[in-house]
Amino acid sequence: MTGSTSKTAPAKKLPAVVTYAEHIAPLLNSRCVECHRTGEVGPFSLNGYESAKSKSAMIAAVTQSKRMPPWKAVAGYGDFHGENRLSTEEIALLKKWNDTGVKRGDKAKEPKPPTFSGEWSLGKPDYQLVPKRAYNLEAEGDDVYRNFVIDPGFSEPTYVTAIDVKPGNTKIVHHVIAYLDERGASLKLDKENKDGQEGYSTFGTPGFIPSGALGGWAPGVRARHSAPSTGFLIKPGTKIVMQVHYHKDGKPEKDLTKLALYTAKQPVEKELSLIWMANPFFNLEPNKTNNVVKLSQKIRSDITVYTAMPHMHLLGKSMKAWVETPEKTIIPLVFVDDWDFNWQLVYALKKPMLMKKGWIIRAEAVYDNSTTNPRNPSIPPKTVTWGEQTTDEMALLVLSYSVGEQPKAAN
Repeated sequence: MTGSTSKTAPAKKLPAVVTYAEHIAPLLNSRCVECHRTGEVGPFSLNGYESAKSKSAMIAAVTQSKRMPPWKAVAGYGDFHGENRLSTEEIALLKKWNDTGVKRGDKAKEPKPPTFSGEWSLGKPDYQLVPKRAYNLEAEGDDVYRNFVIDPGFSEPTYVTAIDVKPGNTKIVHHVIAYLDERGASLKLDKENKDGQEGYSTFGTPGFIPSGALGGWAPGVRARHSAPSTGFLIKPGTKIVMQVHYHKDGKPEKDLTKLALYTAKQPVEKELSLIWMANPFFNLEPNKTNNVVKLSQKIRSDITVYTAMPHMHLLGKSMKAWVETPEKTIIPLVFVDDWDFNWQLVYALKKPMLMKKGWIIRAEAVYDNSTTNPRNPSIPPKTVTWGEQTTDEMALLVLSYSVGEQPKAAN
Protein backbone atom coordinates (compact mmCIF):
# COMPACT_ATOMS: atom_id res chain seq x y z
CA MET A 1 0.00 0.00 0.00
CA THR A 2 1.26 3.44 -0.82
CA GLY A 3 0.13 6.94 -0.01
CA SER A 4 0.97 10.34 -1.37
CA THR A 5 4.51 11.53 -0.73
CA SER A 6 6.08 14.94 -0.50
CA LYS A 7 9.66 16.15 -0.61
CA THR A 8 11.19 17.27 2.65
CA ALA A 9 11.93 20.98 2.63
CA PRO A 10 15.45 22.08 3.63
CA ALA A 11 15.75 22.76 7.36
CA LYS A 12 15.50 26.43 8.27
CA LYS A 13 18.16 28.05 10.42
CA LEU A 14 16.89 28.85 13.92
CA PRO A 15 17.14 32.40 15.29
CA ALA A 16 20.29 33.10 17.27
CA VAL A 17 18.16 34.13 20.25
CA VAL A 18 14.74 32.60 20.75
CA THR A 19 12.26 34.68 22.76
CA TYR A 20 8.71 34.23 23.90
CA ALA A 21 7.59 37.59 22.48
CA GLU A 22 8.85 37.06 18.95
CA HIS A 23 8.87 33.31 18.42
CA ILE A 24 7.10 31.24 21.06
CA ALA A 25 3.94 33.24 21.77
CA PRO A 26 2.80 33.28 18.11
CA LEU A 27 3.39 29.53 17.89
CA LEU A 28 1.58 28.65 21.12
CA ASN A 29 -1.29 31.02 20.34
CA SER A 30 -1.92 29.46 16.94
CA ARG A 31 -1.37 25.79 17.79
CA CYS A 32 -1.88 25.16 21.50
CA VAL A 33 -3.96 27.76 23.36
CA GLU A 34 -7.27 26.67 21.85
CA CYS A 35 -7.12 23.60 24.10
CA HIS A 36 -4.66 24.79 26.74
CA ARG A 37 -6.71 27.54 28.36
CA THR A 38 -9.02 27.82 31.31
CA GLY A 39 -12.08 25.60 31.00
CA GLU A 40 -10.83 23.56 28.05
CA VAL A 41 -9.61 19.98 27.68
CA GLY A 42 -5.93 20.84 28.18
CA PRO A 43 -4.95 20.19 31.83
CA PHE A 44 -3.20 23.56 32.16
CA SER A 45 -3.17 26.96 30.47
CA LEU A 46 -0.46 28.14 28.08
CA ASN A 47 -1.91 31.63 27.83
CA GLY A 48 0.75 34.22 28.60
CA TYR A 49 4.48 34.20 29.29
CA GLU A 50 4.42 33.03 32.91
CA SER A 51 2.22 30.04 32.08
CA ALA A 52 4.37 29.02 29.11
CA LYS A 53 7.61 29.52 31.08
CA SER A 54 6.45 27.23 33.88
CA LYS A 55 5.77 24.45 31.37
CA SER A 56 8.68 25.02 28.97
CA ALA A 57 10.49 21.75 29.76
CA MET A 58 7.28 19.78 29.34
CA ILE A 59 6.45 21.59 26.10
CA ALA A 60 9.88 20.72 24.71
CA ALA A 61 9.61 17.07 25.76
CA VAL A 62 6.08 16.35 24.47
CA THR A 63 6.67 18.10 21.16
CA GLN A 64 9.99 16.28 20.67
CA SER A 65 8.21 12.96 21.22
CA LYS A 66 5.30 14.22 19.06
CA ARG A 67 2.77 13.48 21.76
CA MET A 68 1.67 17.07 21.25
CA PRO A 69 -0.10 18.55 19.42
CA PRO A 70 -2.50 15.60 19.46
CA TRP A 71 -2.60 14.87 15.74
CA LYS A 72 -2.12 11.17 15.19
CA ALA A 73 -2.66 10.63 11.45
CA VAL A 74 0.50 9.86 9.50
CA ALA A 75 1.53 12.61 7.09
CA GLY A 76 1.07 11.69 3.43
CA TYR A 77 -1.47 8.92 4.06
CA GLY A 78 -4.69 10.82 3.37
CA ASP A 79 -5.17 14.57 3.33
CA PHE A 80 -7.26 16.18 6.07
CA HIS A 81 -8.72 19.48 7.20
CA GLY A 82 -7.16 21.08 10.26
CA GLU A 83 -3.96 19.06 10.34
CA ASN A 84 -2.35 20.12 13.60
CA ARG A 85 1.25 19.01 13.44
CA LEU A 86 4.41 20.96 14.13
CA SER A 87 7.24 21.22 11.63
CA THR A 88 10.75 20.06 12.47
CA GLU A 89 11.79 23.72 12.79
CA GLU A 90 8.92 24.56 15.17
CA ILE A 91 9.79 21.61 17.41
CA ALA A 92 13.45 22.68 17.44
CA LEU A 93 12.40 26.27 18.24
CA LEU A 94 10.50 25.18 21.35
CA LYS A 95 13.43 23.06 22.50
CA LYS A 96 15.95 25.86 21.98
CA TRP A 97 13.76 28.30 23.92
CA ASN A 98 13.69 25.93 26.89
CA ASP A 99 17.40 25.10 26.65
CA THR A 100 18.53 28.74 26.44
CA GLY A 101 16.79 30.23 29.46
CA VAL A 102 13.17 30.79 28.33
CA LYS A 103 13.85 34.44 27.49
CA ARG A 104 10.84 36.70 27.31
CA GLY A 105 12.20 39.31 24.91
CA ASP A 106 10.46 42.63 24.37
CA LYS A 107 7.14 42.44 26.19
CA ALA A 108 5.74 45.16 23.92
CA LYS A 109 6.15 42.81 20.93
CA GLU A 110 4.08 40.01 22.47
CA PRO A 111 0.96 39.31 20.39
CA LYS A 112 -2.37 39.63 22.12
CA PRO A 113 -3.78 36.30 23.37
CA PRO A 114 -6.31 34.82 20.95
CA THR A 115 -9.99 35.36 21.67
CA PHE A 116 -12.57 32.63 21.41
CA SER A 117 -16.29 32.86 20.75
CA GLY A 118 -17.54 32.01 24.19
CA GLU A 119 -17.96 28.49 25.53
CA TRP A 120 -18.25 26.75 22.17
CA SER A 121 -15.57 26.57 19.48
CA LEU A 122 -18.11 27.01 16.64
CA GLY A 123 -19.86 29.92 18.34
CA LYS A 124 -23.25 29.99 19.96
CA PRO A 125 -25.12 26.78 19.13
CA ASP A 126 -28.64 26.75 17.74
CA TYR A 127 -29.66 24.27 20.42
CA GLN A 128 -27.98 23.39 23.70
CA LEU A 129 -29.20 20.11 25.20
CA VAL A 130 -28.55 19.41 28.88
CA PRO A 131 -29.90 16.70 31.21
CA LYS A 132 -32.22 17.99 33.93
CA ARG A 133 -29.89 16.98 36.75
CA ALA A 134 -26.22 16.17 37.28
CA TYR A 135 -25.29 12.51 37.39
CA ASN A 136 -23.59 11.09 40.51
CA LEU A 137 -20.90 8.52 39.75
CA GLU A 138 -19.67 6.06 42.36
CA ALA A 139 -16.01 5.93 43.29
CA GLU A 140 -15.17 2.42 42.16
CA GLY A 141 -16.44 -0.41 39.99
CA ASP A 142 -17.16 -1.02 36.33
CA ASP A 143 -17.51 1.71 33.72
CA VAL A 144 -20.97 3.22 33.34
CA TYR A 145 -22.80 3.93 30.07
CA ARG A 146 -25.49 6.44 31.05
CA ASN A 147 -28.18 7.40 28.55
CA PHE A 148 -29.83 10.80 28.91
CA VAL A 149 -33.05 11.16 26.87
CA ILE A 150 -33.54 14.70 25.55
CA ASP A 151 -36.33 16.06 23.37
CA PRO A 152 -35.02 18.81 21.06
CA GLY A 153 -38.63 19.77 20.32
CA PHE A 154 -38.38 19.81 16.53
CA SER A 155 -41.76 20.20 14.85
CA GLU A 156 -40.36 19.90 11.32
CA PRO A 157 -37.47 18.02 9.67
CA THR A 158 -34.19 19.58 10.78
CA TYR A 159 -30.69 19.01 9.47
CA VAL A 160 -27.74 19.11 11.86
CA THR A 161 -24.41 20.17 10.37
CA ALA A 162 -22.30 19.90 13.53
CA ILE A 163 -22.40 18.79 17.13
CA ASP A 164 -20.14 19.73 20.00
CA VAL A 165 -19.81 18.39 23.53
CA LYS A 166 -18.78 20.02 26.80
CA PRO A 167 -18.00 17.34 29.38
CA GLY A 168 -19.07 18.51 32.81
CA ASN A 169 -16.26 16.55 34.45
CA THR A 170 -13.30 15.70 32.22
CA LYS A 171 -11.84 13.39 34.86
CA ILE A 172 -14.56 10.78 34.32
CA VAL A 173 -16.12 11.41 30.88
CA HIS A 174 -14.49 8.98 28.47
CA HIS A 175 -16.62 9.61 25.38
CA VAL A 176 -20.08 10.72 24.27
CA ILE A 177 -22.33 9.46 21.45
CA ALA A 178 -25.55 11.17 20.30
CA TYR A 179 -28.08 8.55 19.16
CA LEU A 180 -31.42 9.21 17.46
CA ASP A 181 -34.65 7.55 18.57
CA GLU A 182 -37.60 8.06 16.22
CA ARG A 183 -39.83 5.41 17.82
CA GLY A 184 -39.65 6.46 21.48
CA ALA A 185 -38.02 3.27 22.77
CA SER A 186 -35.69 5.31 24.98
CA LEU A 187 -38.64 6.92 26.78
CA LYS A 188 -39.81 3.51 27.99
CA LEU A 189 -36.32 2.58 29.19
CA ASP A 190 -36.00 5.93 30.93
CA LYS A 191 -39.34 5.49 32.69
CA GLU A 192 -38.37 2.00 33.86
CA ASN A 193 -35.21 3.26 35.57
CA LYS A 194 -35.54 2.98 39.34
CA ASP A 195 -32.19 4.21 40.67
CA GLY A 196 -33.44 7.75 41.31
CA GLN A 197 -30.99 9.42 38.92
CA GLU A 198 -31.41 11.12 35.57
CA GLY A 199 -31.27 8.78 32.58
CA TYR A 200 -30.77 5.03 32.50
CA SER A 201 -27.74 2.74 32.25
CA THR A 202 -27.00 0.12 29.62
CA PHE A 203 -23.94 -1.82 28.59
CA GLY A 204 -22.47 -0.19 25.49
CA THR A 205 -25.51 0.15 23.24
CA PRO A 206 -28.34 2.58 24.17
CA GLY A 207 -30.61 -0.38 24.91
CA PHE A 208 -32.53 -0.21 21.61
CA ILE A 209 -31.76 -0.14 17.92
CA PRO A 210 -31.25 3.57 17.17
CA SER A 211 -32.73 5.10 14.04
CA GLY A 212 -29.43 6.90 13.48
CA ALA A 213 -26.69 8.86 15.19
CA LEU A 214 -25.25 12.37 14.99
CA GLY A 215 -21.72 11.28 15.83
CA GLY A 216 -19.71 11.49 18.98
CA TRP A 217 -17.02 13.13 21.04
CA ALA A 218 -13.81 11.89 22.63
CA PRO A 219 -10.81 13.83 24.00
CA GLY A 220 -9.16 15.77 21.18
CA VAL A 221 -12.16 15.82 18.84
CA ARG A 222 -12.72 19.27 17.37
CA ALA A 223 -16.19 20.27 16.29
CA ARG A 224 -16.49 20.90 12.57
CA HIS A 225 -19.39 21.68 10.26
CA SER A 226 -20.22 19.05 7.66
CA ALA A 227 -19.53 19.63 3.97
CA PRO A 228 -21.76 22.26 2.29
CA SER A 229 -25.30 21.08 1.46
CA THR A 230 -25.02 18.04 3.77
CA GLY A 231 -26.41 17.28 7.22
CA PHE A 232 -27.82 14.67 9.58
CA LEU A 233 -31.61 14.56 9.47
CA ILE A 234 -33.68 14.73 12.66
CA LYS A 235 -37.37 14.04 12.04
CA PRO A 236 -40.13 15.69 14.10
CA GLY A 237 -40.68 13.93 17.41
CA THR A 238 -37.26 12.29 17.41
CA LYS A 239 -35.57 12.02 20.80
CA ILE A 240 -31.83 12.44 21.16
CA VAL A 241 -30.15 9.97 23.49
CA MET A 242 -26.89 11.41 24.77
CA GLN A 243 -24.89 8.43 25.94
CA VAL A 244 -22.00 9.32 28.25
CA HIS A 245 -19.35 6.70 28.95
CA TYR A 246 -18.00 7.22 32.48
CA HIS A 247 -14.75 5.73 33.79
CA LYS A 248 -14.49 5.83 37.59
CA ASP A 249 -11.48 7.51 39.18
CA GLY A 250 -11.54 6.19 42.73
CA LYS A 251 -13.70 8.85 44.34
CA PRO A 252 -17.34 9.97 44.03
CA GLU A 253 -17.81 12.44 41.17
CA LYS A 254 -20.59 14.54 39.58
CA ASP A 255 -21.10 15.33 35.92
CA LEU A 256 -23.43 17.46 33.82
CA THR A 257 -22.36 17.13 30.19
CA LYS A 258 -23.82 19.43 27.52
CA LEU A 259 -24.57 18.68 23.86
CA ALA A 260 -24.67 21.49 21.28
CA LEU A 261 -26.43 21.27 17.91
CA TYR A 262 -25.75 23.45 14.87
CA THR A 263 -28.42 23.31 12.18
CA ALA A 264 -28.34 23.96 8.45
CA LYS A 265 -29.03 27.51 7.29
CA GLN A 266 -29.06 26.59 3.60
CA PRO A 267 -30.90 23.81 1.70
CA VAL A 268 -29.46 20.33 2.24
CA GLU A 269 -29.02 18.13 -0.83
CA LYS A 270 -27.48 15.06 0.80
CA GLU A 271 -28.38 13.37 4.08
CA LEU A 272 -25.44 12.13 6.13
CA SER A 273 -25.26 8.72 7.81
CA LEU A 274 -22.61 6.74 9.68
CA ILE A 275 -20.90 3.46 8.86
CA TRP A 276 -19.81 1.55 11.97
CA MET A 277 -17.17 -0.90 10.73
CA ALA A 278 -16.34 -3.40 13.45
CA ASN A 279 -14.78 -6.80 14.03
CA PRO A 280 -15.81 -8.12 17.47
CA PHE A 281 -14.38 -11.60 16.89
CA PHE A 282 -10.82 -11.55 18.18
CA ASN A 283 -8.63 -12.79 20.99
CA LEU A 284 -5.62 -10.64 21.81
CA GLU A 285 -3.00 -13.07 23.03
CA PRO A 286 -1.03 -12.16 26.16
CA ASN A 287 2.69 -11.30 25.91
CA LYS A 288 2.35 -10.54 22.20
CA THR A 289 3.27 -7.09 20.88
CA ASN A 290 1.59 -7.38 17.49
CA ASN A 291 -1.90 -8.86 17.70
CA VAL A 292 -3.54 -8.07 14.33
CA VAL A 293 -7.30 -7.64 13.81
CA LYS A 294 -8.69 -7.03 10.31
CA LEU A 295 -11.89 -5.23 9.32
CA SER A 296 -13.58 -5.09 5.92
CA GLN A 297 -16.85 -3.96 4.40
CA LYS A 298 -18.00 -4.17 0.80
CA ILE A 299 -19.72 -1.08 -0.58
CA ARG A 300 -23.23 -1.92 -1.84
CA SER A 301 -23.89 1.35 -3.68
CA ASP A 302 -21.92 4.45 -4.62
CA ILE A 303 -21.22 6.63 -1.58
CA THR A 304 -19.18 9.71 -0.69
CA VAL A 305 -17.15 9.48 2.52
CA TYR A 306 -16.35 12.67 4.44
CA THR A 307 -14.75 11.66 7.74
CA ALA A 308 -13.01 8.69 9.35
CA MET A 309 -12.55 7.93 13.06
CA PRO A 310 -10.51 4.90 14.23
CA HIS A 311 -11.36 3.54 17.67
CA MET A 312 -9.46 1.17 19.96
CA HIS A 313 -8.76 1.02 23.69
CA LEU A 314 -5.63 0.82 25.85
CA LEU A 315 -3.90 -2.00 23.97
CA GLY A 316 -4.22 -0.24 20.62
CA LYS A 317 -0.97 0.32 18.77
CA SER A 318 -1.92 1.34 15.22
CA MET A 319 -4.77 1.31 12.71
CA LYS A 320 -4.47 1.68 8.96
CA ALA A 321 -7.55 2.02 6.73
CA TRP A 322 -7.74 2.02 2.96
CA VAL A 323 -10.07 1.32 0.03
CA GLU A 324 -9.50 -1.48 -2.45
CA THR A 325 -11.02 -1.41 -5.94
CA PRO A 326 -11.94 -4.55 -7.93
CA GLU A 327 -8.75 -3.92 -9.93
CA LYS A 328 -6.78 -4.13 -6.63
CA THR A 329 -5.92 -0.44 -6.67
CA ILE A 330 -5.26 0.77 -3.12
CA ILE A 331 -6.51 4.21 -2.06
CA PRO A 332 -5.27 5.45 1.35
CA LEU A 333 -7.91 6.55 3.85
CA VAL A 334 -6.22 7.12 7.24
CA PHE A 335 -3.25 5.68 9.16
CA VAL A 336 -2.64 6.18 12.88
CA ASP A 337 0.70 4.55 13.64
CA ASP A 338 1.01 5.66 17.28
CA TRP A 339 -2.41 5.13 18.84
CA ASP A 340 -3.20 7.07 21.99
CA PHE A 341 -6.42 6.20 23.82
CA ASN A 342 -6.56 9.75 25.20
CA TRP A 343 -6.74 11.36 21.74
CA GLN A 344 -9.38 9.80 19.53
CA LEU A 345 -9.76 12.17 16.62
CA VAL A 346 -12.20 12.50 13.75
CA TYR A 347 -10.31 13.04 10.49
CA ALA A 348 -12.20 15.12 7.91
CA LEU A 349 -11.05 14.45 4.35
CA LYS A 350 -10.05 17.60 2.48
CA LYS A 351 -11.47 16.03 -0.64
CA PRO A 352 -14.49 13.80 0.14
CA MET A 353 -13.90 10.37 -1.36
CA LEU A 354 -16.34 8.86 -3.85
CA MET A 355 -16.39 5.10 -3.29
CA LYS A 356 -17.99 3.00 -5.99
CA LYS A 357 -20.26 -0.01 -5.63
CA GLY A 358 -18.14 -3.16 -5.29
CA TRP A 359 -15.16 -1.44 -3.67
CA ILE A 360 -14.04 -2.73 -0.29
CA ILE A 361 -13.13 -0.65 2.75
CA ARG A 362 -10.40 -2.41 4.71
CA ALA A 363 -8.63 -1.70 7.98
CA GLU A 364 -5.92 -3.39 9.99
CA ALA A 365 -5.66 -2.78 13.74
CA VAL A 366 -2.61 -3.81 15.75
CA TYR A 367 -2.55 -4.30 19.53
CA ASP A 368 0.28 -4.61 22.06
CA ASN A 369 -0.81 -6.96 24.84
CA SER A 370 2.58 -7.23 26.50
CA THR A 371 4.33 -5.80 29.54
CA THR A 372 6.17 -3.38 27.25
CA ASN A 373 2.89 -1.49 26.74
CA PRO A 374 2.77 1.01 29.63
CA ARG A 375 -1.01 1.39 29.19
CA ASN A 376 -1.73 -2.32 29.56
CA PRO A 377 -4.32 -2.52 32.38
CA SER A 378 -3.45 -6.16 33.19
CA ILE A 379 -0.06 -7.14 34.57
CA PRO A 380 0.63 -9.95 33.96
CA PRO A 381 -1.16 -9.67 30.59
CA LYS A 382 -4.23 -11.78 29.96
CA THR A 383 -6.26 -12.69 26.87
CA VAL A 384 -8.45 -9.73 25.90
CA THR A 385 -11.61 -9.81 23.78
CA TRP A 386 -14.21 -7.33 22.49
CA GLY A 387 -16.06 -5.52 25.25
CA GLU A 388 -17.51 -2.24 26.46
CA GLN A 389 -15.25 -1.71 29.48
CA THR A 390 -12.13 0.41 29.06
CA THR A 391 -10.08 -2.66 30.05
CA ASP A 392 -11.68 -4.64 27.18
CA GLU A 393 -10.85 -3.87 23.54
CA MET A 394 -12.53 -2.76 20.34
CA ALA A 395 -11.67 -2.72 16.64
CA LEU A 396 -13.88 -0.03 15.14
CA LEU A 397 -13.78 2.44 12.26
CA VAL A 398 -16.56 5.03 12.00
CA LEU A 399 -17.15 6.81 8.68
CA SER A 400 -19.62 9.56 7.78
CA TYR A 401 -21.06 9.36 4.27
CA SER A 402 -23.85 10.31 1.89
CA VAL A 403 -25.33 8.18 -0.90
CA GLY A 404 -24.05 8.87 -4.40
CA GLU A 405 -21.78 11.72 -5.41
CA GLN A 406 -21.26 14.67 -3.10
CA PRO A 407 -23.40 17.79 -3.60
CA LYS A 408 -22.13 20.22 -6.23
CA ALA A 409 -21.89 22.89 -3.54
CA ALA A 410 -19.30 20.78 -1.72
CA ASN A 411 -16.95 20.55 -4.71
